[in-house]
Amino acid sequence: MGNKKTTALSGAVLAAVMLTLSACGGGGGGATGEVAAPPSDPKEVSGKIKVLTQRTDLVQNGVLKQYAAEFQKIYPKVEVSFDGITDYEGEVKIRMNTKEYGDVLFIPGAVAKNDYPKFFAPLGTTAELSKYRFGDKAEVDGKVYGIAQFGTADGFVYNKKLWRQAGVTEWPKTPEEFLADLKAIKAKTGATPYYTNFKDGWPLVQWTSNLGVVGCDAQASNALAGPVSPWKSGSELNTTDTLLYDIVKQGLSEKDPATTNWEISKALLGEGEIATMMLGSWSITQMQAAAVEAGGKASDIGFMPFPAQKNGKHCAALVSDYQQAVSVYSKNKSAARAWVDWFTEKSGFAEKEGVVSAVKSAPMPATLKEFVDNDVSFFDRSEAKTATVNDIDEAAEIGLNKQDYRQKMIDIATGAEKGSLEDFFADLNKRWDEAAKTVGS
Repeated sequence: MGNKKTTALSGAVLAAVMLTLSACGGGGGGATGEVAAPPSDPKEVSGKIKVLTQRTDLVQNGVLKQYAAEFQKIYPKVEVSFDGITDYEGEVKIRMNTKEYGDVLFIPGAVAKNDYPKFFAPLGTTAELSKYRFGDKAEVDGKVYGIAQFGTADGFVYNKKLWRQAGVTEWPKTPEEFLADLKAIKAKTGATPYYTNFKDGWPLVQWTSNLGVVGCDAQASNALAGPVSPWKSGSELNTTDTLLYDIVKQGLSEKDPATTNWEISKALLGEGEIATMMLGSWSITQMQAAAVEAGGKASDIGFMPFPAQKNGKHCAALVSDYQQAVSVYSKNKSAARAWVDWFTEKSGFAEKEGVVSAVKSAPMPATLKEFVDNDVSFFDRSEAKTATVNDIDEAAEIGLNKQDYRQKMIDIATGAEKGSLEDFFADLNKRWDEAAKTVGS
């Protein structure tokens, strides 16, 4: 996760990672409840703070240092240092057994939501932080423990030239239209219509981030908090996962899923060897850079919403990237909070990265201009019941936010594993519902 090429893992993939931080059992219990309040006078705030980050590339190339220099112009007595961690999830989980895990950090996906108060200082109430998106992702008992670094929309990043070459000039409105378009691409261009990134795995989790787009439902994630058979006919997960299965089953993806390569896939999309991939909007700038490197243009790369409409409109869910938090053990909570607020609101980071600002009043980034111009309906997907959904998912041993179950589904589609999609969904529903009865909603 150490560089820009893998920044996906910091966001859509880890938007609701469903593991429990058992390794952290002895690490909690700091000055619980002490609010990391925003400072009233920047010149009175002082101290050294360490910021943990998975963006090792921005540490190594000095970009974060430049941000710190800008921050220091407003907070001259605060000294900021960065610790870039390649295996962020694994390393920070271990550090959290101690009191030494930085002053500002991204909340690891492995920390159970109900345990946030043990490890992180509250930043204020839900009402006090209402200017930010995604507040309920890090809210426990009315207090918010994290502010999103940024948000992302999910959709298909695609090579416009290939789609046009196949005669497709409008976004598909249904899964059936999408499949027909991929068939046209295969027949008329010879390119691989869709690329699963099966081997790296994490891109398959991007499909989960589409929860809510079929019905334009901001409560779609919360609706999983019970014995609800999430893969029943007509459901969000049934619709999205069926499309992925059909793409593979109908021979519209790469020939050998076991040999895919994430880094190479970016070049292949830019060069026009593959046409389409499901990814977060964070990926657009990377794909544009790859297209230019391949001798094409940034404008060759497009981004389309999931092929479904509600009341004649496409919908796109906005989901939180990693949440920035202040350690409950930080000796300089005021300085740490100053950094979080400044980085979120004043740094310009989200705009530069082409991602959605966590500040509700900020405009959508240029990367999503096509969505804005085509009147796509954006909604912030609520994660108020994430803790319960996580518990059910873990008890069911499915892994909504891991790649394994979709890899098995693809193996069924290719014939590498025996079975049918109907039986596969029935098994998932049974496991989910039985687990939900033990966890409770």
